[in-house]
Amino acid sequence: MDWQQLAFLLILAGGLYLFVSERLRVDVTAMLILLALVLTRVLDAKQALSGFASEPAIIVAAVFVISGALAATGITERLGLWIGRAAGASEARGVAVVMPAVAALSAFTHHVMVTAMMLPIVLRHAREAGLPASRLLMPMSLAASLGTTLTLVSAPAFLLADNLIERTGAEGLGIFSITPIGIALVLVGIAYMLLAKWVLPKHSGEHDDGGYLRLDRYRTELLVVRESRWNTRTLGELQKAFGDTFRLIGWVREGELRKDLGATSPLLAGDILLVEAAADDLMTLHKDPGLDLNAVARFGDTVTGEGEAQLVQAVVAPGSEFIGRSVRELDFSRRFHAVIAGLWRRDGSMGLRLSDARLREGDLLVLWGKTARFAELAAHHGFLMLVPFAGEVQRRVRAPLALVILGATILAAATEWLSPPLAFLLGAVAMVATRCLDIEQAYRGIDVRIFVMIAGVIPLGIAMEQTGTADLLASGLLQVVAGWSPLAVLLVMFSVAALLTQVMSDAATTVLLGPIAISLAQSLGLPPTPFVVCTALGAVASFLTPIGHHGNLLILGPGQYRFGDFLRIGLPLTVLIGLVSAWMARWLWLGESLLPTLWGGV
Repeated sequence: MDWQQLAFLLILAGGLYLFVSERLRVDVTAMLILLALVLTRVLDAKQALSGFASEPAIIVAAVFVISGALAATGITERLGLWIGRAAGASEARGVAVVMPAVAALSAFTHHVMVTAMMLPIVLRHAREAGLPASRLLMPMSLAASLGTTLTLVSAPAFLLADNLIERTGAEGLGIFSITPIGIALVLVGIAYMLLAKWVLPKHSGEHDDGGYLRLDRYRTELLVVRESRWNTRTLGELQKAFGDTFRLIGWVREGELRKDLGATSPLLAGDILLVEAAADDLMTLHKDPGLDLNAVARFGDTVTGEGEAQLVQAVVAPGSEFIGRSVRELDFSRRFHAVIAGLWRRDGSMGLRLSDARLREGDLLVLWGKTARFAELAAHHGFLMLVPFAGEVQRRVRAPLALVILGATILAAATEWLSPPLAFLLGAVAMVATRCLDIEQAYRGIDVRIFVMIAGVIPLGIAMEQTGTADLLASGLLQVVAGWSPLAVLLVMFSVAALLTQVMSDAATTVLLGPIAISLAQSLGLPPTPFVVCTALGAVASFLTPIGHHGNLLILGPGQYRFGDFLRIGLPLTVLIGLVSAWMARWLWLGESLLPTLWGGV
């Protein structure tokens, strides 16, 4: 062992300690590893920085932007609500509907985002259908992770695996190269969860859909402005544009509450719609040029002060002087130079008109005003806190355009008309250029930690190869598996990755073990692709503990799961996934028969 190998192993040991202990963020640890490799001259500066210009890093950043555009145009939300409705009242039907749908969503978006989006939808569905939430949340989370095996771009581990394979001179992976394995794994996962559902605990879930600051019941009033694009269009068209979270409570025309107007009735300038809307929809309605918040339209001229007008939210404090007084009585616009544009209440009625609502302790007010006046509002003892409004503008009318861009991106990458990095980068730019999301949302959508971590761990794999450490470790492993069949060796690589990914990210696990898999394949005289792919699959599709995947951490509390629940469910499933992965990889890249027992021997 020479000094470069020794230096590399010391750096690797330090990096593993930091990754496992989480004393530092994963991206900071990756940067420290990168700098250490340069300072010890294991790599030169060009090699160390190559990860930032690598294909995996570019694709991951682009996928985050595209995922953000699908969320900003309401596509992911509508799909999630459709899944919730289609799940029905049966537990088995719920699993059979939720798992494939969530897996399909995860194929082109980030699986943690999908899990976070589906969590409240599944909880609400379980409560309304009278089903134990714990029987649906774990299948949903597992499906989100299994869905990342459907395409090359859905998990950083597969992009890094492709990068490792291409560096050997072998043909890289296409966007759908691993799809046959992914389909098999999703089907196995669904069948397993349907057959083993009796092992899942029965908990209703501690997360209450009516939790504090819930963002789907803001009461507000909309004014149809003159020369509005909605003028003479029906209410049904408006509701379709803003989704299921926009609900009509009442319709005022010429000062009178009209009960004869419905979804097929045309909207007229001056109409006031009394609605309940989610935070994103309320912000979108506010920004729509054809609509205005009624309170802002009526009293906006009385609001003075420096700065840009914006929405904020404030909680009515215990003992506040506002308690028991109606919005009309408070004369908020003259007293505080702000307008009450919306109201959220945990429970209880609040009257039909916003101005008639009598405030209670804990009510959440949506206020519109100038930034210079907010300091006065924040200091007032009647408010518990003053924070920016949580909603973001939804560009639902651009949903068809976003789907076209996504389809064109996938088609360009799949047909190799453009390379995958260029295709997805072009798709991300097109989403911004066509205003499916704005540039600020695009930058916020990129998880910088993951981007930096990928760019930082790629040099780790280069160093492992360049110093000969991969060959050294592979030769030791080769002595153990000498004489074993390729299927057994593939299972070994999957298993090692499955164990290591419980304490490391899937990307770091793939980069660390990928070079060893390549050296082992070369020693056996076999192509490296199936060995690297099985390693990546072990890193991505291992469900032994709740800490192995961030999506599992999201459902841990709401489902009232224990650590042992994941091991009891995940261990048999991971064994099945390992067997299927190795068997399919053997068929796809080693030319073995898919059904050897039927066609003549193993």
